[in-house]
Amino acid sequence: FGRMKPVIVVHGGAGRIFKEREEGSRAGVVRAALQGYGILKQGGSALDAVEEAVRSMEDDPHFNAGCGSVLNEKGEVEMDAIIMDGKNLDSGAVSAVKCIANPIKLARLVMEKTKHMLLTDHGAHLFAQAMGIPATPGENLITERSRERWKKNLEPDSNPEEFQKDLGTVGAVAIDSEGNVACATSTGGLSNKLIGRVGDTACIGSGGYADNRSGATSTTGHGESIMKVVLARLILYHMEQGMSPEMAADTALDYMKTRVGGLGGVIVVNNSGEWAARFSTKQMSWATVKDDQLHYGIYAGERHTRSIDEALTSESEGF
Repeated sequence: FGRMKPVIVVHGGAGRIFKEREEGSRAGVVRAALQGYGILKQGGSALDAVEEAVRSMEDDPHFNAGCGSVLNEKGEVEMDAIIMDGKNLDSGAVSAVKCIANPIKLARLVMEKTKHMLLTDHGAHLFAQAMGIPATPGENLITERSRERWKKNLEPDSNPEEFQKDLGTVGAVAIDSEGNVACATSTGGLSNKLIGRVGDTACIGSGGYADNRSGATSTTGHGESIMKVVLARLILYHMEQGMSPEMAADTALDYMKTRVGGLGGVIVVNNSGEWAARFSTKQMSWATVKDDQLHYGIYAGERHTRSIDEALTSESEGF
């Protein structure tokens, strides 16, 4: 009964990352991975690590989750989030929630404090109140950039689809020293989406899935396509058939592309601690820490490696 070496992998969304946002996206996923890994190194749970990593990205306006979320057709933020525990397949999710800073925390409470798995909109709001989560005024979550984009998309000759390629769901997967796996995913959804639209993120098996028997995965990309192929569960199915995380991810992404024309990205960790970060979009910001080594990238084939000590030093100095 050897203790597992902990591993965390995070993503900051697949799509198109504009040049001026690259540095912020890189720094944001690295920070999230280091924070999650800090918890794992102290013997903390995979569940706590993925929640903390995602919370870190929700609070970072570079990402389309929490503060910085894109706006729906009415100019409001509506967010979805999910968390899942690979030990017993417990999961908690929220969808179409407004006016809360960290939907991932609310998803965790749904998992632990109710008999349900998914609460939506007004009901989720009432539950947050009952749990003593302070309401955040909606405008506090809206960045200048999100408002600009929303306005642009309202113009008669605009094509919101163009902007939706820069998606930026955030997610994390981890395995802890006990060998438990977990996943967490959070998003503001699609820019100028219909009121009440819920994408893949809040849906178990699509936006994420975790099972100690195989591993954990969190997805990002075109939500409707991800839901059609139940992408997260499909990846774990391929791993159950003996594929490596990388092979399983590529096979599932390829199927989504050929079958429904959808693009996306995924992060995966299997139950022996092997990991992958793969995407069919132009870019996906990702970072991972394993064996005290940090790896991160945005472009296909890009992979920077630093020792964790070096990373933590430059983290405290601010990239």
